Amino acid sequence: MANNSGKISLPVIKRLPRYYRYVRDLQKAGVTTVSSSELARLLGTTASQVRQDFNCFGGFGQQGVGYNVQLLASELTNLLYQGETLNTVLLGTGRLGRTISGFIARELPGFKLVAAFDNAPAQVGQSLGELTVLDVATLEDFCKQHHPQIVVLCVPEDAAAELAPRLAGLDFKGLWNFSHYDVGNLSPGIAVENVHLGDSLSSLGFRVRNPAGEN
Repeated sequence: MANNSGKISLPVIKRLPRYYRYVRDLQKAGVTTVSSSELARLLGTTASQVRQDFNCFGGFGQQGVGYNVQLLASELTNLLYQGETLNTVLLGTGRLGRTISGFIARELPGFKLVAAFDNAPAQVGQSLGELTVLDVATLEDFCKQHHPQIVVLCVPEDAAAELAPRLAGLDFKGLWNFSHYDVGNLSPGIAVENVHLGDSLSSLGFRVRNPAGEN
C-alpha cells in the first residue's frame, strides 16, 4: 500500500475515520470480507467513491473479490495512526473538557493526554484521570519543555479568542477546537479542526422541519 497522504484531498482524509469505524465494527462482528458496495451502503456513498478513495492509497482489494476485513482494518489503522502516539494537551477542564478527555482516553488510539490546563481556581490542582490540572499561566513553559503535538480547546468563546494569540506562538501541530470561536490559521504547519456541536443539531433540525427540501 502506498501512502500519498500529502497529496490526498481533505474530503478523502475526513472519510478515513468513518471507514475505520465501520470496518472495525465488521471485524468485531466476525465478518471476513466486505465489498465496496457494502461499504458504500454503510457510509451513504457509492461503490465508485469507495474504490476511488482507497485507490488514493494504492487500493486494498481485488476486483470481484472484495476487501479482506482484517487486512483493511490494519491498513486503515496504519493510515490514521502510523504507529505514532501524539501527545495531547487539554485547555479547559469543565464538563465538556472532562467528557472529551475521557473520550480521548477510551476511544482514540494514537493520542495520549499528557496535560490539562484551566484558569479557574476551583479546577487548578484537581485530578483529571491520572493528571493534575495545571494553571494555564504555565502553558507556554510546559509546551517548551514537553513539545505536545495536539492541543484540544474546550473553553468558552471569549476565552478562546483571548487564547488564540498565545496558541499561535506555541510549538504544536494540530488544534481540535470545541469552543464557539472559529480559530483560523494560527501559523503555517498547524492544522485546525473547528468542531461546532450545535451546527450538527441545527442541520438536523432543518432537515426535520423541511423534509421536502433535502436532496
